[in-house]
Amino acid sequence: MSPFPCLGHTDVESPPELSCETERVYNPSAFRETRPEILEAALAAHPLAALVTMGSQGLDASHIPLIYHPSEGGMGVLRGHMARANPQWQQYTQETEALAIFSGPQHYVTPAWYPTKKENGKVVPTWNYLVVHARGLLSFQDEPAWLLENVQSLTDAHERSRDAPWRVTDAPPDYIDNMLRAIVGVELKIAGLEGKWKVSQNRSLPDRQGVIAGLQSLKSTDADEMAALVRASLPDSQPS
Repeated sequence: MSPFPCLGHTDVESPPELSCETERVYNPSAFRETRPEILEAALAAHPLAALVTMGSQGLDASHIPLIYHPSEGGMGVLRGHMARANPQWQQYTQETEALAIFSGPQHYVTPAWYPTKKENGKVVPTWNYLVVHARGLLSFQDEPAWLLENVQSLTDAHERSRDAPWRVTDAPPDYIDNMLRAIVGVELKIAGLEGKWKVSQNRSLPDRQGVIAGLQSLKSTDADEMAALVRASLPDSQPS
């Protein structure tokens, strides 16, 4: 059984009424991603989240990097921090769910890439994208040890690939202490995790192959990333 039961069914033929009642994002089954390892990899590759909350003044949003800890709290937790001067954490309405939105590769898809255009002309433009939505209750952390561990974890995660990675201990301790006093920790205990990979799965195989060729012809990093996602979605037995 999937550890993410709120994601519902993965069978593209499943009727709409079989979708999970707790699903919060419009997510046709053809685009629904439920594999834990794929979701975890997406959160690691695209850690900058739009954290959306309901506060005393209405909706609030901040863009902050979050680290996913999948083995904690059932479905896992997200941890990060924001500026202490940011009013979002003070105005957050307790016991209301927060939403963290992680965005991956995205790209415009022209109908000119579809062979179907030449066959009957019944095509329109669309946009391909990858997103993960995580929702749950927020808590805020003020303990220096918690904040230091979070800052170190974020730093290590993004410095480790460098030849000479920067470490928190490279800075003077009193300077780091001052920086820590300027932030508050953020922890979201995940109650629902939804992945949406909209990468042309609803098109015919020739159209999908046309999208791959069209994207590759653009010779850009964004286009190449989307082409790879479309290719990965093809049936195993089909060449791209």
